[in-house]
Amino acid sequence: MDILLAFIVGAVLGIGAHYAAPGRSTRGVALGPILGALVGGAAWLAFTWAGTTTQSPWIWLISFLVPFVVTYPVLLVLARVRATHDVRERARLKIS
Repeated sequence: MDILLAFIVGAVLGIGAHYAAPGRSTRGVALGPILGALVGGAAWLAFTWAGTTTQSPWIWLISFLVPFVVTYPVLLVLARVRATHDVRERARLKIS
């Protein structure tokens, strides 16, 4: 059940990353929270499989830190890719 905390905190950090990263209008609102939740849950799962218990502070620290560290750069890259794609598509369609 503790993995739910990793999912929830990951989603909250994903919301924060969505609003902190530039280019908000180029991506969906749910992308950041979903990505953050998945990354937080995956970090928790990896530590659990490695044999770390909930008594260790590392599982908490890593599963709460990794979602923001991963989500923010991914959102930056996606915004840049979308902007580049939009410019190419406008040129292709001859739209000013």
